[in-house]
Amino acid sequence: MIDYYQYPDLNGHFEQFGGIFASETLMHCLKELSESYQKVKDSKAFQKEFHNDLAHYVGRPSPLYHAKRLTQTVGGAQIWLKREDLNHTGAHKINNTVGQILLAKAMGKTRIIAETGAGQHGVATATVAARMGLKCIVYMGEVDIQRQAINVYRMKLLGAEVISVNSGSKTLKDALNEAMRDWVSNVDDTFYIIGTVAGPAPYPEMVRDFNSIIGKEAKEQFDKQVGGLPDALVACVGGGSNAMGLFHEFLNDETVHLFGVEAAGHGMRSGQHAASINDGEIGVLHGNRTHVMSDDDGQIIETHSISAGLDYPGVGPEHAFLNLKKRAKYVLANDEEALNAFHLLTEVEGILPALESAHAVAYGMKLAQKLEKDKHIIINLSGRGDKDVHTIAALEGIEV
Repeated sequence: MIDYYQYPDLNGHFEQFGGIFASETLMHCLKELSESYQKVKDSKAFQKEFHNDLAHYVGRPSPLYHAKRLTQTVGGAQIWLKREDLNHTGAHKINNTVGQILLAKAMGKTRIIAETGAGQHGVATATVAARMGLKCIVYMGEVDIQRQAINVYRMKLLGAEVISVNSGSKTLKDALNEAMRDWVSNVDDTFYIIGTVAGPAPYPEMVRDFNSIIGKEAKEQFDKQVGGLPDALVACVGGGSNAMGLFHEFLNDETVHLFGVEAAGHGMRSGQHAASINDGEIGVLHGNRTHVMSDDDGQIIETHSISAGLDYPGVGPEHAFLNLKKRAKYVLANDEEALNAFHLLTEVEGILPALESAHAVAYGMKLAQKLEKDKHIIINLSGRGDKDVHTIAALEGIEV
């Protein structure tokens, strides 16, 4: 049996995945960041402040909710929702930004930058920066700015400067590129809060650790409410921070099956999707070695998903590693399935999921139908869908 908690190694590798592929300019600040993180992660004072903020600012623990009507409608296994949509700012992203802003403060950094796709990480970053009184710049692709206008306005209300990125596909990949360029130019006073379990080491480990509160709570809550361990966990995967946050506490529990749901977009045959594990190649993207969407020359290609947060041509290196070891299975949900899941969950449970989370709900429902009624599935409801209402209305020809 593999002890998954020995990863990453000291160089940030999950066997062949992860590591640091960065410019010489960034090597010093990545080393400084890694050393600072290793210090604070074992600091009782830091952990106390972090967990106090999670409790009294974020509003944790988030509930583990038995979706009885959804279960009855779908049939089969019992469906449980880990309600990250009820966090302050409306998604799991705040867990990570609270941790990273405390680290930035400990390091004496005065300027915060971030990238965002669906806008939830941007909002979470702008929120904690406002709370700390720090300047905040958020890079966001032009396409995502148009489809996530509500979150753009939220960031501006919080005092952040939102910079539109017009290069490439004008989505999350390109926003991350621009944030990296900014960091290279402003290493002395700037802290880059990456929103997912990607990027050069130590980001995959650090973001995972801050989000692992999701799985820790879910394990304890399930044992208290039902007893024992769930049979399966389901979470959407773009970069993969919400999924690693849920999975991590269960990695050594081999009876618990893990399912990461990638965005199949318009369908795998169309080529318009964002399923880098299912249909990508091993390569280097944004400072780490992982599965990426690339052409025959190794160049990163454009992806598509109805959800801005999953519209990314790579995946966190720990997910690539879990796929290699067959510890987690990476499955698919397309745009249509996600939309249907959005509507069904809204109608039968009164919960609007983010389009990202709707991918997990879509696959979770399929899985439930294959299992007996005495089995239990936890789906990570990573965010709420208020931000997506205009996008969905426009797609369905409804004026809002």
